Amino acid sequence: MYRRRDTRRELLVAEITAELRRYCGDAQHVGHAFAGQHGLNATDLQALIAVMDAELVGEPLTPGRLGEQLDLSSGSVTALIDRLERAGHIRRDRDTTDRRKILLHYADRGAALATDFFRPLGERTDQVMAGFRDDELEVVYRFMTAMGTSIREHRDAVRSARVEPRRRAG
Repeated sequence: MYRRRDTRRELLVAEITAELRRYCGDAQHVGHAFAGQHGLNATDLQALIAVMDAELVGEPLTPGRLGEQLDLSSGSVTALIDRLERAGHIRRDRDTTDRRKILLHYADRGAALATDFFRPLGERTDQVMAGFRDDELEVVYRFMTAMGTSIREHRDAVRSARVEPRRRAG
């Protein structure tokens, strides 16, 4: 998207926007490389990220919540979970407080594969962050959190406005 660059602020906004776009593209390439090495498709990778993120905050996903996040039907989610479980990337566990509820967790094998693949990137990320003071990281965190909220709100708006193609009578 074209942005004005007449003032220092406009230039910064344009450059930050361009860097975010490039970062997203580069991150996708890295993710696709991991997926390709382990026989995963893009949706599989999104599912693994969702499962990992949920576990990191101590709120494991249910299959239903995973389907909501990925905008998939229950049948598609079941096939996705079956595929990832067979490949050793995730496991299903019953909730200890409600045995009817299934929780999704990153399996040890899948976590080990991801750790091995992404460790060098994590080290690079740590090196970059070491170059910033705590107060600067607070600003970056606030910015990234706001940008994440913004993109998810836009994603949800796009999903809700989506018009399904009409089926032909036949």
